Amino acid sequence: MDDDRDPQLLKGVLPMLVLATLGRGESYGYELVTRLQDAGLTDLAAGTLYPVLNRLEREGRVSSRLVASSAGPARKYYVPTEAGTAELARAQRSWQRLAGTVARVLDAGTPTDPGAAPAPTDDPSRRTR
Repeated sequence: MDDDRDPQLLKGVLPMLVLATLGRGESYGYELVTRLQDAGLTDLAAGTLYPVLNRLEREGRVSSRLVASSAGPARKYYVPTEAGTAELARAQRSWQRLAGTVARVLDAGTPTDPGAAPAPTDDPSRRTR
């Protein structure tokens, strides 16, 4: 990944990205790595992706089939299952909520005076009794 990209962030969203990418068309592992690299994960390695694919398959979120290849060993093609499609929808909703929260916190900025009190909130759930 880029030097400024936190690998832990990718680890948390990679299953969602894999399901989303496979939802656009079945793929074998190396092709999937290439598709994700083309989408911007330029340093994604197969060694990072294959454990995710194996876990998604164990969880029943993707299924696979072997297809003979004239250029070497058979390729294992992956496609999301119904459970994988449902998990993708859940993960997307969760990501959208988290991204919205992160954006709100970041957009609130930080006080220029380190000793300054935080800005008051109009959120009733934040009020003390």
